[in-house]
Amino acid sequence: MNILISGATGLIGSALRSYLEQQGHQVYVLHRGRKSGSFFWQPEQGQIHLDENIHLDAVINLNGVNIGDKPWNAARKKALIDSRVQSTQLLSEAISKRFDPPQVLINASAIGFYGDTGDNTVDESSPSGNNFLSEIVTLWEAAAKPAQDAGIRTVFIRSGVVLSKQGGALKKMLLPFKLGLGGNIGSGKQYMSWISLSDELRAIEFVLNQTHIHGPVNLVAPEPVTNTEFTRTFGQVIKRPTLFPMPAFVVKILFGEMGELLLLGSNRVIPSELTKHGFKFQHKDLTSALSFELDRR
Repeated sequence: MNILISGATGLIGSALRSYLEQQGHQVYVLHRGRKSGSFFWQPEQGQIHLDENIHLDAVINLNGVNIGDKPWNAARKKALIDSRVQSTQLLSEAISKRFDPPQVLINASAIGFYGDTGDNTVDESSPSGNNFLSEIVTLWEAAAKPAQDAGIRTVFIRSGVVLSKQGGALKKMLLPFKLGLGGNIGSGKQYMSWISLSDELRAIEFVLNQTHIHGPVNLVAPEPVTNTEFTRTFGQVIKRPTLFPMPAFVVKILFGEMGELLLLGSNRVIPSELTKHGFKFQHKDLTSALSFELDRR
């Protein structure tokens, strides 16, 4: 396939580009700000160039400001929404107008769609939640309407916590846990839906190839765990004690609403669509996922 990727410099994007190329696909990058070459854009300014002379079988849009690297003041919240909605709408409109449009658009999304699920298990058939994360995802996915209206198969990959020592949550946790400073966050009862980076990449390729899959697809392993379970398992894998909890009130003081939703919120999400269509996870359980991702180069 000829595949165009936006957000190709992020954790998932850079790994996905390499993975797809290894599988024999031709991968093009939608470069930001560059005004030369075949594919470039400036989403904030509504500018995009997609070379009509290069046929595209698929477009994968992973663009979006990192949701957990800065405090959520009003300006940051606007940036979190705009970086996702503006880019998705611009790209969707552009590919829908091509003389030879791609067969599929795979658009990044997140399990934040479901809000705080508590102890309840949810899947792709479940309704949206009612917090800021739910709002982001609802607007984000709606922005792909031009592609859907044009008859392009559109898939929203609602990713959970992607486990990789190269970036994301796991990289941030690795040093304190290695120093023996890890522990439960809050009550430890909140659920975490995770997926190994390896399975994330494999699942995206699976969605590319399964032409009957469309709409939301949860990219999470089939066994979500509580924060207590994650903490204990992580400590066992790296052979370190986990005796230093972070109380909920400290999370709220340090991180505000961001901490309440990302660290204290519960996400008990299962991958019904992937399971129904026959996807085989390499890492169903957390121990194997952590062991593999921490050992890989």
